[in-house]
Amino acid sequence: MSKIIEVKTPANEKNQRQANENRALFASHGLRVFNLISSPGGGKTTLLEATADRLGNRLGVIVGDLATARDADRILRHGCQAVQIETGGGCHLLAGQVRVAFDKLDTTGMQILIIENVGNLVCPSAYDLGEQAKIGMLSLPEGDDKPAKYPTLFLRTDLVVINKIDLRPVLEYDFERVYKDCRTLNPEVRFLNVSAKTGTGLDAWLSYLTGDK
Repeated sequence: MSKIIEVKTPANEKNQRQANENRALFASHGLRVFNLISSPGGGKTTLLEATADRLGNRLGVIVGDLATARDADRILRHGCQAVQIETGGGCHLLAGQVRVAFDKLDTTGMQILIIENVGNLVCPSAYDLGEQAKIGMLSLPEGDDKPAKYPTLFLRTDLVVINKIDLRPVLEYDFERVYKDCRTLNPEVRFLNVSAKTGTGLDAWLSYLTGDK
């Protein structure tokens, strides 16, 4: 015999309440907070290493992965604080996890907090963590069809970073196709082309993070 289960509150209502609390907390510390989302291997951690080299202790990072603290350990070696969240199988971070991690940071002198979400173009996009803005990252090896195939992220991003542009001479990548697909979903979205390896675009990236646009 089948049963009808009535759901009286949205499944992510608890997460949204915590996200709102996080947002107020971050504001009380005067922090600019960003939720960085990409596929696995998109280059998030390498970009954050280069960012930490420039910003030092003005930057804090919360890293999400299913297992290991490898990414946080990499970032720590570049002069900023980093805290790892191991989700144990979860494909995205939750606002409550971010709050617990945030309490482990010393915010003295910190101006910017970047949450490096679990590598996934779908699940993380649906969850507010209390950030000021979501940043979507693409990379040339993934191909130029991802915004159209995985639209939920690109509907919500303030900025799309296209990474690994140093590979442009050896990979076919239609930048205009990406711009068009993203703007179809989100006409106000901005773009930034970078290479974390060579430093191309890093000055513009830092200006975006600090608000000096």
